[in-house]
Amino acid sequence: MVKAAVLLEHGRPLQVCEIVLPEPGPGQVRVRLAAAGVCHSDLSLAEGRLRQPVPAVLGHEGTGVVVSVGDGVCRVSVGDMVLLNWSPSCGRCWFCGQGEPYLCERGGEAADEPYAALADGTPLYPGLGTGAFAEETVVDERAVVPLPAGVDPEQVAVVGCAVLTGAGAVFRTADVHAGQSVAVIGLGGIGLSVVQAARIRGAHPIIGVDTSAAKEDLARAHGVTEFLVADDATAAAIRQRTGGRGADHTFDCVGGAVTTRTAWSAARRGGHVTVVGVGGRDSTVEFSALELFWFGRTLHGCVYGSSDPDVDVPQLLTLARDGRLDLAALATSTTDLSGINDAFEDMRHGRGARTLVRLGSPQA
Repeated sequence: MVKAAVLLEHGRPLQVCEIVLPEPGPGQVRVRLAAAGVCHSDLSLAEGRLRQPVPAVLGHEGTGVVVSVGDGVCRVSVGDMVLLNWSPSCGRCWFCGQGEPYLCERGGEAADEPYAALADGTPLYPGLGTGAFAEETVVDERAVVPLPAGVDPEQVAVVGCAVLTGAGAVFRTADVHAGQSVAVIGLGGIGLSVVQAARIRGAHPIIGVDTSAAKEDLARAHGVTEFLVADDATAAAIRQRTGGRGADHTFDCVGGAVTTRTAWSAARRGGHVTVVGVGGRDSTVEFSALELFWFGRTLHGCVYGSSDPDVDVPQLLTLARDGRLDLAALATSTTDLSGINDAFEDMRHGRGARTLVRLGSPQA
């Protein structure tokens, strides 16, 4: 039995309770969690805006240590520190063969299969296939990325979603170059990761946009050179700050009809618009046929930062080791399992960037 924060019904607060977690089967590993970040996607899953069978243990951005392995596991060993990968690639489907592991046909399969049980025997599902809001979890070995010795598991936890997604949007999806102008809409953990990556690439100016004026100091500390509070004139304000043309790159880190449309309108002719946030299926963005032709902009979707965690995690950790990427600054508050509902409330009100859930010692 291990403790976990369980979503019993969509739209209800998570409840901390004991769950029955089996030993790993063939190809699986059991991980004792050290820390997990609270992502906006967890809130969307909890509220039913994203599909997730229930009851479920949410949480998908985490680090921990391998405490046991099933038959045939060769990727990691007991005692290894690992990062959870909520979208593991199979390496065999058409998309993986095209070098697009973030679009793997099997990447989301684990979320639809029970992996544990409540105390009364009710089958329990892992949120986004990982179930990180728990003392321990069991995942396929493809869903862990080995970490080098000496890393701080609490700081590295945010790499599993916020940094891979945000930095990947800059480095891989958009491929921002030095001297290009960037506008980032939504300055949560992912948005601030976009900002840091844009700074690393030498972008200028870096315009940050958020609904909360209180985020200005935080945004500037990460690399924003100009800060705007979101309103109906945001796109015009971004154009005004980029020679009247609009930004070379705009990033919608919220995901929704208004923010995506703002990102589109704020980009220059021939500019690039990258949608990083996850919107709802009923949220519709409209464009006229004429403007699609006339502005010559490129609109990109961005799944998991177009990243390959096995390749990108070591590169991101090198940037962090060299002091260019500040992982610690992304976690603006900490809590334990009992504080996850408060962390959700902070996200609803746009407070802070990432709440980090401390789950215990990383020792095997």
